[in-house]
Amino acid sequence: MAPVELTNPDFTTREDPFALFGDWLEEAKKSEINDPNATSLATVDSDGLPNVRMVLLKDYDEDGFVFYTNFESQKGEEILATKKAAMCFHWKSLRRQVRLRGAVTVVDDAEADAYFASRARGSRIGAWASKQSRPLESRFALEKEVAKFTAKYAVGEIPRPPHWSGFRIAPVYIEFWKDGAFRLHDRVIFRRETETAPWTRTRFYP
Repeated sequence: MAPVELTNPDFTTREDPFALFGDWLEEAKKSEINDPNATSLATVDSDGLPNVRMVLLKDYDEDGFVFYTNFESQKGEEILATKKAAMCFHWKSLRRQVRLRGAVTVVDDAEADAYFASRARGSRIGAWASKQSRPLESRFALEKEVAKFTAKYAVGEIPRPPHWSGFRIAPVYIEFWKDGAFRLHDRVIFRRETETAPWTRTRFYP
């Protein structure tokens, strides 16, 4: 195998993981059919048993990666208990993935309010109607809740529920992975001791 097939200087020499993530996400927006911002979110329960599910990344910058949820949901309760989480983005069309993990904080009210106001009206109603992660006797029961809150907020703005907001993961570990021929993939890991410390970059064996 020629050496050129084993190297990807377009990303393995990059210094800023947030800028690199932004470039990869923009490329994914052009090639992924649905939801290029979809990511698996991993948490652990009180017994240390992992849970993972798909969520949508709604914002990111050097402060971290933001998603929104019902704080009374399973993932909401687990994150509030541990203040830690991990994400994995997989862009199949590009044969790339990004993994990250770190401490979690709640976004401030102004940021959560602004995002909630930008959602479709039906999604805002749904945030009130759904008792997320709790038993549901029937689809009709959910539809009744939707109808109740649709009537309650028939006119005017729909306020953000007090139990619904955003989480921000401030990563201390970010890994970029790109598929390689014969499973000789390229992996670059960025690490830092704290959310404000400088990054170190290391290339890993596949």
